[in-house]
Amino acid sequence: MRPSSPPSPMPRDRVLKLIDRMAGSRIVVIGDLILDRYLLGDTERLSPEAPVPVVSVREHRSALGGAANVAANVAAMGATCRLVGVVGDDPTGRALRAEMATLRLTDEFVETTAGRPTTSKTRVLARGQQVVRIDEEVDRLLDDAELDRVRAKAEEALADADALLLEDYNKGLLAPALIRSAMEIAKARGIPVVVDPKFRQFFDYAGATVFKPNRREMEAALGAAVDLEHQDALSEALVRLKVDNLLLTLGADGMVLVTKDGKTTHLPSLAREVYDVSGAGDTVTAWVGTCLAAGATVREAAQLANIAAGIEVGKSGVATVSPQELLAMHDERFDQIGRLRRGGLI
Repeated sequence: MRPSSPPSPMPRDRVLKLIDRMAGSRIVVIGDLILDRYLLGDTERLSPEAPVPVVSVREHRSALGGAANVAANVAAMGATCRLVGVVGDDPTGRALRAEMATLRLTDEFVETTAGRPTTSKTRVLARGQQVVRIDEEVDRLLDDAELDRVRAKAEEALADADALLLEDYNKGLLAPALIRSAMEIAKARGIPVVVDPKFRQFFDYAGATVFKPNRREMEAALGAAVDLEHQDALSEALVRLKVDNLLLTLGADGMVLVTKDGKTTHLPSLAREVYDVSGAGDTVTAWVGTCLAAGATVREAAQLANIAAGIEVGKSGVATVSPQELLAMHDERFDQIGRLRRGGLI
């Protein structure tokens, strides 16, 4: 992508106004719930049984992942979050509900399904490096009876919501019928819809306010490389997806926002250092949706979400970003750009 001047930071009083409004917003998150587990330890030798390291575990840690991590980020902004999803009737499901309780997230819209394990990802880390990840899941779509119960929960949660966030990890929750039902309610209520898609239902989100794939997902779905040098190619993708705005995340290269007015904006990454990219996309989804609920424009929401992502990747594991952290980085960035402009460097 061609280099571009960084967008001007938003006025501080505007950021403060949005943060204040976020705290009073009601956000519904629907998606695949995941429990992230971490086993941390040291390794000094290889196993005599196989050429693999032996990790002596000294710490166990759990965190909310997937759509639950989006909800945790929403809650960290002070907003009210209603999380809609499913867990199994198993210890992992109970552990996920317990993690929600510690963050004061209600689990009244979380459905328990018998015979289906709660999705979990267990990461083994030694000396700060991931050795292996173990996934436990069933990714088939919910059956009709299960889906009907989740749709009822979603309808109840959306009754007075200010925004809908759909977080798809292809673990079986977001079936086309549930997507249609939730988006129809959101459209009838006139609230924004933010979608973080995966491969399976990629083209089922027509009408979304903001559609937020990463580059790899976008290229896999379209069957071709995404040409970031030509605005027409991005605008054509927007039309093909039938969404209002496209927010394409590019990892270390930041994000590209393509809006329905035909404009393209590159938001360079603001990360000081990248410690762990786990959960960065969840953070972006949460901040974009909650900002829109607070009355932000799509460009404002993307700009603040980009700051939040830059903070999140500097933390270990999936993590949340508080308004105070965001405001501090915003102020630092504002001062930095001011110095560069005064020096004639931009």
